[in-house]
Amino acid sequence: MTRIEHFQNPDAPAANSLIPAASAVVVDPENRVLLLKRTDNEFWTIPGGAMEPGETIKQTMIRETREETGIEVRPLFLVGIYSDPRHVVEYSDGEVRQQFSVCFRCEAIGGDLSTSEESAEVGYFNESAMLTLPIHESIRRRIRDCFDYAGTPFID
Repeated sequence: MTRIEHFQNPDAPAANSLIPAASAVVVDPENRVLLLKRTDNEFWTIPGGAMEPGETIKQTMIRETREETGIEVRPLFLVGIYSDPRHVVEYSDGEVRQQFSVCFRCEAIGGDLSTSEESAEVGYFNESAMLTLPIHESIRRRIRDCFDYAGTPFID
């Protein structure tokens, strides 16, 4: 299934679903960020995905990070809640999902880097390397918010 991200695009299709999701900005001791290259649109992103019935948002973030990158994480703090209705994701099956993601800053506590059906490549990247990668603006914002964190989560 392919996906197209629309961010502040007046020509974007209207959302027809809203699903809670979680994402993780995993930072290593050298201040590099864990990123994966998506298989559905070839953009680089932080790990994350949709909440499943019976999960907490924390469990969602931990599961998605492990599934997409092979890394086990522990959340350190809430970076923010991102729910801008001008950010929708259009899927090839006709679903158009309004963003609703709770983002955590995390540290790795185990596991080994590995890819999955959703990730073609996985690795840690410093700031200068991230500037050269195709990363959606909404994800760049979460990374910036993580490093700019001053004790109050960003709420959109």
